[in-house]
Amino acid sequence: MVVTTTVTDHAPFRADQVGSLLRPPELKTARELHAKGEISDADLRAVEDRLIRAAVKMQEAVGLQAVTDGDFRRQSWSSDFLCAIGGVVQAPPAGPRQQENVPVGSIVRDWQPPTPKVVAKLEWPAGGIARKSFEFLKSTTSRTPKVTIPSPSMLHFRGGRGAVDKTAYPDMEPFFADLIGVYRAEINDLAAAGCRYVQLDDTNLAYLCDPRLRDRVKGLGEDPDRLPHLYARLINGAIEGRPRDMKITVHLCRGNSLSRGHAEGGYEPVAEAMFNELKVDGFFLEYDDARSGDFAPLRFVPKGDLRIVLGVVTSKFGELEPKDQIKRRIEEAAKYMPMEQMCLSAQCGFASHTGGNLLSEEQQWAKLRHIVEIAGEIWPHGEGAPVE
Repeated sequence: MVVTTTVTDHAPFRADQVGSLLRPPELKTARELHAKGEISDADLRAVEDRLIRAAVKMQEAVGLQAVTDGDFRRQSWSSDFLCAIGGVVQAPPAGPRQQENVPVGSIVRDWQPPTPKVVAKLEWPAGGIARKSFEFLKSTTSRTPKVTIPSPSMLHFRGGRGAVDKTAYPDMEPFFADLIGVYRAEINDLAAAGCRYVQLDDTNLAYLCDPRLRDRVKGLGEDPDRLPHLYARLINGAIEGRPRDMKITVHLCRGNSLSRGHAEGGYEPVAEAMFNELKVDGFFLEYDDARSGDFAPLRFVPKGDLRIVLGVVTSKFGELEPKDQIKRRIEEAAKYMPMEQMCLSAQCGFASHTGGNLLSEEQQWAKLRHIVEIAGEIWPHGEGAPVE
């Protein structure tokens, strides 16, 4: 089957993706053997390399312009990266473990994810964190290779002041300065390697839309009304000085583990600060069900080059949404912002961690192909001509 898609001049693309993909069974097995010491680092990397190449070919075949490595080298979307920063360790979850018997599509309210803790001065590791993975991805494709990394806010939100060692950082401002420095070094290193599309994954801005989690933030001694401005400052500092042709997007998520969520609430509490203070090129917004609220907060999107990637297709379930339903959702959003600034994607990736969402690989690829086809129908004469 020949898939057509509309090419834009730069990322984010009309048809785009958040990035993570279901881990193939062979990869899960290899990771288990590696954890037991039964295969070497080189053996595991050879499996990862081969499966990433196959995943890239599939992404190209369905018509995507931005391709990722599917997070195939990671256990989770955030922990591997954050714990690679000098001075950071992973603490066990503060609350109960997520139960797999919780109904699919529900919100798991009492689960607390593992919290990264800062135990010493932050240091960017020599050689970078994501550079080698990016260089391999770049070698496999002629499309735009996309790197996804957790937002710098992830080293603050879950634990607040309590997750930052007071001996290393008696005051939080030096911590924030060092955090910006680590991320700026990482992004500049990726730029030097040729990367021109980076996505910062940020659950925290979306979690600040949930009254229950806002109360939890207050319990940590933080001000939920202040945090969107703080996190905008951290992200802006991290991306300052990047090449002019490097595109940075922020992905907001309310939880996506095993086809379940962890937060709810519309974007109203954070929208004005987020859209107008963050100096990024686009936002991936979760909009696949009622827990994300309505489109009214899009009225704060400034007219211009900022692109909003609407996640009105779900990655939680395998069934394909009717095309007319998705188009109606886009039309509804267009009441609040220009359609020419919109793009289309799933609301999240397909596997926040090794477990992944509860759908098949075949359904995953069908979802991505569906997004490409719908985007091509909504924007048939976008920036560039359809390619075959």
